Order: sequence, then structure tokens, then C-alpha cells
Amino acid sequence: MTRCIVILAWVLPLILPTVASASQQAGDLPIRVATFNIEDAATTDLLVNDQPRLQRLAEVIQRLRPNIVLLNEIAYDYHGVPGVPMDEPEGSNARRFVDHYLTVSQAEGLEPIRYRAIMLPSNTGQASGLDLDNSGRAVTTYPRPPRATANGSVPPQTEEGRAYGNDCWGFGTYPGQYAMALLVDWRLEVIEDEIRTFRLLPWSAMPDARRPMHEDGTPWHSDEVWEAVRLSSKSHWDIPIRFPNGTVVHFLCSHPTPPAFDGPEGRNKARNHDEIRFWDDYLDNRAWIADDQGLEGGIERGRLFIIMGDLNADPNKGKDIGDPIGRLMKNPRVQQTPAPAMDPPVEGLDATDTAQFGLRVDYVIPSKGLGFIRSGIWTLEPAPRRGSEGFPSDHFPVWMELTIPSR
Repeated sequence: MTRCIVILAWVLPLILPTVASASQQAGDLPIRVATFNIEDAATTDLLVNDQPRLQRLAEVIQRLRPNIVLLNEIAYDYHGVPGVPMDEPEGSNARRFVDHYLTVSQAEGLEPIRYRAIMLPSNTGQASGLDLDNSGRAVTTYPRPPRATANGSVPPQTEEGRAYGNDCWGFGTYPGQYAMALLVDWRLEVIEDEIRTFRLLPWSAMPDARRPMHEDGTPWHSDEVWEAVRLSSKSHWDIPIRFPNGTVVHFLCSHPTPPAFDGPEGRNKARNHDEIRFWDDYLDNRAWIADDQGLEGGIERGRLFIIMGDLNADPNKGKDIGDPIGRLMKNPRVQQTPAPAMDPPVEGLDATDTAQFGLRVDYVIPSKGLGFIRSGIWTLEPAPRRGSEGFPSDHFPVWMELTIPSR
């Protein structure tokens, strides 16, 4: 019997106000989904309920009110990391964000939101024991994670922390930094026994993988190391969620490494390409894929899905190679929707930029079969701007309103 997180009640509409759509059919459910890189939320900040930046992040989410939101860059709290409580389960940080910030109104007139929190282990900051950056030594010890500044802003990385992170399975200056969490409307059913993760999948398992090379054409990693390197810098998740009309939608979540911070070998550029290519192969149900439980293959034909996350690739500019995001969005199973645009606009940025560094890197990509209503970047209402009184992340939330057909 499938074990699930059971919905307690359902009162339509969801968090999302009812929106008329020419394509909406009787029995279709309107929802709002979002992805939001919240820029390095640490355990010490999540243990309290008055961290200024996290309060502003929660305010943004309470204004947007998505039914489902993927958070990128929230630390996975591994036991043994300084500041992580030993008397609570690992992976509690997403629940803490919900309990300490989202269930508390963050501005006058804003209603709290109740979410189920899904948080699974991440490769970030997990020591590999290997010299992955070819520095001449394998760094396996990390400095104590720094605390946020008084106003809640993110502390800078240190040289010692970067040396450790460069030899981890996924970059992180301590175990669990920059992980992910999926927050799900408490009225929805998460089918836990059918969740698939791909954190351990070797990069070398991918046919025609972009193996990093020195400028002279020799491999960056030795054959032994190459066989061990993991494809996913964080993890890749397939999380199926059943809606009250009986329809199941698979939420395909990831946060590929940025195609930067490397050398002429372009190891991060190559990894970014193949982390995004994974989803293209997953939609094509390629036989080479195997999840962390050994189940082979991708997602079956006919299944509905939404790909979401900070994919760190722009289809028109940036440092990625091979246009992996353009290829993914042309997959026959992907629905062609207009690029989300900012409302209101931000001076100095293009309308489709999703981050303050001027690139479109955050995505919500629905499958065919879902009804598209509209999408956007930032929030539906004015929100604080960056700085001590400004916008609390270097990314803006990307949201999409869809209808879920009855099955």
C-alpha cells in the first residue's frame, strides 16, 4: 500500500484566487507554483524567528502565495555541523522556515501560510576525499560556518571554505550548504513512496557526457576519479503530488552548478550542461538513468510534470555551453509558454532576467497537458528592494499559474 502524506481538507480555490481562463475546463484546478533561490539560508538563521532577511523572504512568499514553491540555497542540517541541533532529525531546516517565518504574518494584512516541508540530502559540502579541483591535495576539513551579519545579510565565503568546497561532491563551504526544499500546500497529497532522487548517480554513467578536459586534450580527472564524480551538484528530485481531482503531477527539482568559477577546463560549465541535459534524457525515458534506489529509466509517457529550480543557464546570454536550457525547453513533452517577465520592472535588468546579476536562470517549465494561465517574475504586489531595506535575495521568485486537469 502506498504511504502518503494525506490531505486533511480541501476548500477551493487553493491559495490562488480563481482566475478565468479560456482553456480551463470544468473540474480543472487552478494553482500557483514558484521557484525561489533565497540565497544561502543557514541553520543558525533558521533556528530563530527574528532573522531580518528571512523575515523579508517570508514576506515575499506570503505576498506571492504559491501552492508549491521550491526553495534553492537553504542549508540541509546534517548532524555534526556546528550549530545544528543533535536532538532533532536531519533535514529540519525547511520545517523551521515554515514554522518560524511562514506561519507568522510578516507584514500588516498578510496571512500566514501552512506548508508541508520536503527536504532531502544534498551533495553540497559533502567531502569527496578526492582532489577534484586538481590543487594537489584533497581537502576534507571545513571552517566553522560564519554567522549572518546583524542585518541578516549573507556572510562572504573564505578562502579556506572555498578550498574545502572545491573538493566536495557539490560545492559548499560546509556540509549541506546551498541545498533545496520543496514546500507544498498542506492540503495536497505527497506520494512519498514514489519520490525518486538521483544524488548518487555517477556523471560518467551519462552517454556522451561532457567530461572536463585540460587545454591539451587530456582528461581533467583521472579515470578512477571520473568514475566516482557525481552528476548532480545538489540532487535531482522527482516528487509526485496528487491533487484533489485525482491527477498526479511530478515536480522535477534541481539546482545545477553555475557555469563559472572554474578554469580553462570548464568543469563547472560542462557539469551545468549535463545536469540540465539529465532532465531532457529523463523526459525521454533513457535507459542509462538509475535513481538512488536502483530503479532504472526516466518518467513514463503520459505523466504530467513541472520542471523547476535555479538551473543557472540563460537561453540568450551568460557562460553556459551548448545551450542546455534551450534544448530542454524544445523537448516534445515540454509545453511552450511565454517567458515570465518582471512586474514591476527593475532598473538595469531585462524584463526576463530572474536574478540581480542580469540573467534568466530560474525556471518553471510545465509539461503539455497542463493548462497555462500566466506567469511572472518577482511578486504580484510591490515588495521591498534589495539592501538593508531592499530585496532579500540576489534572485527573484519566478511563478506560474496553471490548471490541473481532472483525470
